[in-house]
Amino acid sequence: MNNKDFPRIIALLRKERGFSQKKVAKDLDISQALLSHYERGIRECGLSFVVKVASYYDVSCDYLLGRTLDRSGKTLKIEDIPDTDSTNKENIFSGSLLPILNKKLIINSLVIIFDILNKVKSKSLTTEISAYLMTSIYKMFRILYSLNAKNPQGLFSISKHTYKGFSDALESISEINAGCIVSEEKLDEFEKLNVNQRIELSPKLISKDYPLFAPSLYNLIQNTESRMGKKKLKLNSIVFSAKSS
Repeated sequence: MNNKDFPRIIALLRKERGFSQKKVAKDLDISQALLSHYERGIRECGLSFVVKVASYYDVSCDYLLGRTLDRSGKTLKIEDIPDTDSTNKENIFSGSLLPILNKKLIINSLVIIFDILNKVKSKSLTTEISAYLMTSIYKMFRILYSLNAKNPQGLFSISKHTYKGFSDALESISEINAGCIVSEEKLDEFEKLNVNQRIELSPKLISKDYPLFAPSLYNLIQNTESRMGKKKLKLNSIVFSAKSS
């Protein structure tokens, strides 16, 4: 059985529970070396072992194989995704379901992000992450605004010829600053987070703390990484074509 998600997921489940490879290998009646190979994707296991692992961790086989992000195996449907602002008429779409679905995934994921920031209680980290997100929205809105060349540009103070360079730079700076703030290394220009601010996170804990919104975040992660994989494949094919020529 060749599955790229299985090694990552079984390692995640083991670490979430704080189990050692030695304990899990003994419980599953295999050698520690073989379990290590499974978790690293060096060896492929049979379907019977997938079923055994699913029973051991009390999750579905579909979850272990990356076919669903719900541990019980439930498939996420659009009507199952909570809408945090469904009473706002401006946010009710008609026609295609794609804008509705993506809006829910993004907004619900942001609920988790900002609640985590609220728990961390770092003004500088909140500022940098907020700046990054606001800049991303600004960039995408300007692309939409350019759908029609007749749309008045007076809404913006930065010209359409230079805004992309400035906004890309601002995004990069915000991302770098946020990374520096959460770093274990003390940097003079940033506050150092104390031990209480370094809150523990895992899929299990996120699902427990945010039962309504966690599926949206997990699907956003899966969709984004899927697109990254597609881009990578396209880039590889271009490189291959160039070498062939």
